[in-house]
Amino acid sequence: MALVVQKYGGTSVGDADRIRAVAEHVARTKAGGDDVVVVVSAMGKFTDDLIRLAEEIAPRHAPRERDMLLTAGERISMALVSMALGGVGVDSASFTGSQAGIITDTDHTRAKILEMRPDRIREALDAGLVPVVAGFQGVSTERDITTLGRGGSDVTAVALAAALKADVCEIYTDVTGVFSADPRVAPKARRLARVSFDEMMEMAATGSRVLMLRSVEFARRHHVTLHVRSSFTWEPGTWIVEEDPTMEEAIVTAITDDTSEAKVTVGGVPDRPGVAAQLFRQLADHKINVDMIVQNTSANGTTDISFTVPKTDLESALGACEVVRDNIGAATLSSDAGIGRVSLVGAGMKSSPGVTALMFETLADKGINIEMISTSSIRISCVVRAEKVVEAVRALHSAFGLDAA
Repeated sequence: MALVVQKYGGTSVGDADRIRAVAEHVARTKAGGDDVVVVVSAMGKFTDDLIRLAEEIAPRHAPRERDMLLTAGERISMALVSMALGGVGVDSASFTGSQAGIITDTDHTRAKILEMRPDRIREALDAGLVPVVAGFQGVSTERDITTLGRGGSDVTAVALAAALKADVCEIYTDVTGVFSADPRVAPKARRLARVSFDEMMEMAATGSRVLMLRSVEFARRHHVTLHVRSSFTWEPGTWIVEEDPTMEEAIVTAITDDTSEAKVTVGGVPDRPGVAAQLFRQLADHKINVDMIVQNTSANGTTDISFTVPKTDLESALGACEVVRDNIGAATLSSDAGIGRVSLVGAGMKSSPGVTALMFETLADKGINIEMISTSSIRISCVVRAEKVVEAVRALHSAFGLDAA
């Protein structure tokens, strides 16, 4: 008998028919002899609808109240799924994040899990029930309801799987697994049977929208095997597992893209120790995640520093830069929201020369200019104009032999 955590995203529980289909699948899993814990997201676009309603009523509102509002979506889903399970003869009980023992910090709208106390979930399993847990939420150390940020239901599922020592955490979504590129961008993309944690982390960080980065980091740290599957076909999907040192990895596993970031350039900065530290400390204090950073070669004692941030944080980032602009002696401050990022990801890149050259040659052949470059041992990312992203992805996907036959 195995213990399986199954997480169902918004499209998987989007309406009554989908919820009944989920209940039937859980019933089949249970009938096969496995214990099951279910984690659910809000139905369809319900969270987006709540956000729009909140902004219509009060454009500026307290993060605490926003969390209280947004967690309603998952509570509705958990109750409906539990009712549907009862309808197919499966005994279950629904639990909010706080009832499931998910303890977080006090950072509303993007809280981090500090501790798991899943005693009630274990009790429910021991009683033969299927626990149905509301994803995306927890309770803070100050006993306030908190949310875990976009994609937080993935984190909920992985955290429960780790705490309960589950055999696998199945992530059900509207696609059949992880692909070599976004199929909407590259129609010839193919499903990957297996991806290493390192590769999946790089993919999630550079634009793959299948799994939230934090959930993959959590799974890797706690050795939770992930299986990304479709709730529309129920066929086997993509396994996210530890890297197997005995197997030769593909040179390039996937091409990812991201147009959700903007570039900020602080120009004419004195080239002396401590300037960059002041700038990025200010951004950190404003809780702004900085991604790619490029500093130009010093000329006449000054340099330019460019970096990327989420578009949603652009206004805050510019404000933070203004705070320290005079202190660091910057001459100019500008931003560019018209950029996109294209990345190659593959564990085999560590031992394969020529990957960078082929990437740059492919982009040059298409007349695509590279504005910024960032690398890791298994990733190369290039910033290009946003309108060139689709063309870049398709060209690179073909150049590295990833097109489906």
